[in-house]
Amino acid sequence: MHEEYEAHYYDAMSMKYRNLFFLDPLLSGLDFNGKKVADLACGSGHNSKEVLKRFPRVDIMGFDISPAACKAYKEVVGRPSYELDLTLGSSPLRDFDAAMMIGGLHHCASNLKGTLKTISSLLKPGATFLMMEPSSDFFLQTVREVWYKNDRHFDASTEQALCHDQILSQAQPWFSLKDVCYTGGPGYFLVYNSLLFRMPQPIKKIISPPIILLEKYYNKLPGKRIFPCFISRWTRTHQK
Repeated sequence: MHEEYEAHYYDAMSMKYRNLFFLDPLLSGLDFNGKKVADLACGSGHNSKEVLKRFPRVDIMGFDISPAACKAYKEVVGRPSYELDLTLGSSPLRDFDAAMMIGGLHHCASNLKGTLKTISSLLKPGATFLMMEPSSDFFLQTVREVWYKNDRHFDASTEQALCHDQILSQAQPWFSLKDVCYTGGPGYFLVYNSLLFRMPQPIKKIISPPIILLEKYYNKLPGKRIFPCFISRWTRTHQK
């Protein structure tokens, strides 16, 4: 399954989608050079590599519950990684200037409150928390839930789409909202989540460029019900 995820979520087209629609808006106006950044649920470290391309002097570290992922992170990124169960409610490592979590928080649905508390313990007051997660406000959420229950790549008992307003409420008093944006169209499913449809790579390479172009226009539509995910930036408050 790890190999399937690598092939579908970190190939050239998926990384282009990730950069355009997740990392570009999340990192807009920020400068991580000289800053200490935590990559949470880091996997093999592909998001960290993209951050390093933009900010060569960033001090970045990976965190993941999987020892295999932490080992791969060190090999791929060449930076430290730390094995951590984010749901426990605290971290022995602290004083990070920022943390990012791209599609990881919804895997912690068994204890979101504890996970958010752990993330807050990692960060300095005033630090930034960046995230991208599937949105439960999506109008096809019922279909998604059925898919989660029947697809072997999902664990319906521990992962679920998230309502941004609800998790922000749970995150108080540790975090305040900086900004949130709902996003995602056909490309979210056919390019970024191509594993859902077991998309053969040769076909994905052909269809991705026009779909990514369409995505740019789709994301200009108003509202949040038509979008399957959200990207958000929070600020760590001074509250303990």
